[in-house]
Amino acid sequence: MTISLNGEKADARGAKTVDELAKRYELSPQTTLIEHNGKALHRREWAEQALVEGDRVEVLSVVAGG
Repeated sequence: MTISLNGEKADARGAKTVDELAKRYELSPQTTLIEHNGKALHRREWAEQALVEGDRVEVLSVVAGG
């Protein structure tokens, strides 16, 4: 399945949910924010949010600093 990942066409790598996608791309849940089709998802929603062809997923990594 092809999705848009951070504005680029990408293979979902067989993932059926946002949670599976995060695992396939080895994203740390503690430092990652995910937006699915324009909606920011809480971490607990990742496993419930199904992916379909053409979905738009934006991934942001949170970095602490001073």
